[in-house]
Amino acid sequence: MFDLSIGKLLILAVIALIVFGPNELPKMASQAGRALRDLRRIAEGAKNDLREGLGPEFADLELEDLNPKRFVQKHLFDDLNGDHPNSAGPRVNGAVLAPGERAPYDTDAT
Repeated sequence: MFDLSIGKLLILAVIALIVFGPNELPKMASQAGRALRDLRRIAEGAKNDLREGLGPEFADLELEDLNPKRFVQKHLFDDLNGDHPNSAGPRVNGAVLAPGERAPYDTDAT
């Protein structure tokens, strides 16, 4: 997400040490950790409230699926690739082909 390497983290730590000083840096780190923990707790509570509000039929809803890009990928592109869980794969005369198996040239593959 942020692509932070070890070198970049060390540079950020040195800058923080210079800006806040050695006495204030542990306090700032503690406050940042507490804020992050509170933010995660709030986000988890919002997810639970959303799931509870939607009802039992949406209990297995993944919030990542609400992202339009992920929604299109999951519901359209997986179907085109035959990756849909309900898809049994390509068929020839009603018989399901094994993965990697090709249909004979003269048959009508569906």
